[in-house]
Amino acid sequence: MATKSANAELCSLSGRALAQKIRQGDVSALDAVEAHIARIETVNPRLNAVVVKRYAEARAEARELDRRRAAGVPLGPLGGVPITVKESLDVTGTPSTFGMPSRKSILAESDSEYVARLRAAGAIVLGKTNVSQLLLFLESDNPLYGRSNHPLREDRSPGGSSGGQAAIIAAGGSALGLGTDIGGSIRVPATFCGLAGIMPTAGRMNDPGLGSISPGQRAILSQVGVLARDVGDVALALSLANGDIPLGDPSTVDVGKLRVGFYTDDRTLTPAPAVQRAVREAAAALRALGAETVEWTPPDVPYAMDLFFGILSADRFAGCQRTLARNPRDRRITKFEQIVTRSRPVVRMMNGLLGLTGRRGMQQIARNYGFSDTDHFWQLCEAQLAYRRRFADALDAERLDVLLAPACALPAWRHGATEELVVAGGYTVLYNLLGYPTGVVPFTRVRSGEESVRPPSKDPMQRTARATEQGSAGLPVGVQVIGRPWREQVVLSTMAALESAGGVGS
Repeated sequence: MATKSANAELCSLSGRALAQKIRQGDVSALDAVEAHIARIETVNPRLNAVVVKRYAEARAEARELDRRRAAGVPLGPLGGVPITVKESLDVTGTPSTFGMPSRKSILAESDSEYVARLRAAGAIVLGKTNVSQLLLFLESDNPLYGRSNHPLREDRSPGGSSGGQAAIIAAGGSALGLGTDIGGSIRVPATFCGLAGIMPTAGRMNDPGLGSISPGQRAILSQVGVLARDVGDVALALSLANGDIPLGDPSTVDVGKLRVGFYTDDRTLTPAPAVQRAVREAAAALRALGAETVEWTPPDVPYAMDLFFGILSADRFAGCQRTLARNPRDRRITKFEQIVTRSRPVVRMMNGLLGLTGRRGMQQIARNYGFSDTDHFWQLCEAQLAYRRRFADALDAERLDVLLAPACALPAWRHGATEELVVAGGYTVLYNLLGYPTGVVPFTRVRSGEESVRPPSKDPMQRTARATEQGSAGLPVGVQVIGRPWREQVVLSTMAALESAGGVGS
């Protein structure tokens, strides 16, 4: 039986390093699985991150893999590596409930294609991880599984909707895992928990899930992506899960020859001091490698947010209501439902009341609700295409290869904060609207003395942001790296350079 120290060592290794040890016979796949199961059982009572366990199946798969290795059969690049999968992605014999109790007894008959590809490469799935209900908000909490907690601070959230995934990877219970992202659901948990993660170009790895925002709308596509403790594992898992669309090689990219744009404030919600510092220091790190850097402002992000919220609410929540049926609602969904399902005249009246009560942040989002006609939706889609051209032209004008930006305006927030913060600015949703490949790399931590300079406000959104910043010293802060469409290799190479320069992770 492995010692506690040996288990701890196995759980601290990257997926690549662990796979190599298993290939070489230094450790068995069963030992790796047992070490990670033990770690999950130690931390999960506190985190509530792994909500579906498949330990018996994982042990059997590990024994079979060890038998094959002993017989001289070559192992795949993730041979024996224990991983986890976001609850919304199908794994044979397990439920994909999206936090709805009515779906708990419905078991998947096959793996999602992305899960199948990682398993074909030798990965062993230990379990599935917690989500927000319908994947609709940036915390991981739902009426079926309850709330996930941050691995460093139990009073804070690991983010969402892939927050359970981020929490267990950061805590060493899983080497890496798959998540999904339609508005920051990989990238926000990554920055909150000190992980690397990537959302690929829209259309590369389309999310097959049918339990969230209606998949019938094709203007903003949820993508399957990867979370891990280092960029190398993210790159490897992405290459294995990717499928048929060619994926470039990050090793061919010379970061020192890139022209890099960066910004610290997109004029939606001013970021915390540590978040702004992270972006500036990341730009300086790339400059030290020879890259050209230029401070740059993305065009009209508040307008882009209007398009994002307008498109995703164009059916006035009808698709989500149909999916939810009689399932109990999370309170954040109930709050959203109370506004977005109303007619346009009622929304206008409610929005006026939001303004009178000082809720300016919520007012800016809610102004997009209440429409339900096809013509309005098509106009939004046409405006989205025009904005994409405008954004690309702005990049071309400065000859930019890659962008650096905040991953979220704030460090990990306290439980319940999404009732006011919603998305905490346009920092992630902008790139879902655009469909650009976007990664997050851990870079720094909040320092004592830079916890907040935000002034007092009557706006609950600003008050919640200020409260989030207070007491945040020591929490991780990542940097968002954005590439042009289909150039994931540029994103990953830049992330790797920043990982080496920052050296701060989970």
